[in-house]
Amino acid sequence: MVEKLNNTPEYGEQDHEAPDETHSERIKQERERAIERERASDGDVEQLKEEAEKAAEVEKKKIEKEAAPVEKRRDTPAQRRARQKANFKATMKDTQSHMSVPSRTFSKVIHNKTVEKTSEVVGSTVARPNAILAGSLSAFVFTLVIYLVAKYYGYPLSGFETIAAFAIGWIVGLLIDYLRIMITGKKA
Repeated sequence: MVEKLNNTPEYGEQDHEAPDETHSERIKQERERAIERERASDGDVEQLKEEAEKAAEVEKKKIEKEAAPVEKRRDTPAQRRARQKANFKATMKDTQSHMSVPSRTFSKVIHNKTVEKTSEVVGSTVARPNAILAGSLSAFVFTLVIYLVAKYYGYPLSGFETIAAFAIGWIVGLLIDYLRIMITGKKA
C-alpha cells in the first residue's frame, strides 16, 4: 500500500489551495490589467460604434438622395432666383457699406431694378457696340470730308453735319450687326 504523499506540504511542494501572498498579488495585478484593457477596448469599441453609425447615416442619406426623384433633387427655377436675389442683396449691402455717401446714393440709383432693366434693353437693341463704332467712324470721316469740301468752296457749316453723319453710320452699323446675327446665328 503505497500512499501518495506527493502533494503534501511535508515534501516541499506547494499547496494549491493556500497560495502565498506574492502569487495572489500577481493575480490581482493581472486582473486589474485585464480590466483596464477591457475598459480601453470598450472605449475603442464605443468610439468605433459611433463612427460606424455616423458613416451609416451618411451612406443612408447619400442613397436616399440618389433614390430621390429628380424633381426633389434639383433646385426649381424659383428657388434659384430667390437664392440669387438674396445673394445679390447681401453683396450690394456689403459693398455699399464700404462706399462714401455720394457713391452709395449713386450705386442705389443705378442698381435700381427699373434703371437696370432699361439699361439692358437699350444695350441689347439700340446701343449695340458695332452700331456705335460704325456711327463714330462715319461721323469722323463724313464730318472731315464735309468740312474740307465746305472750306474749299467757302460754304458755312451749321454743326448738324456731325450729328447726321453719326446717325447715318449708326443705322448702317445696326443693319450690318443684325445681318451678321441673321446669317451666323451668333450674338457675340
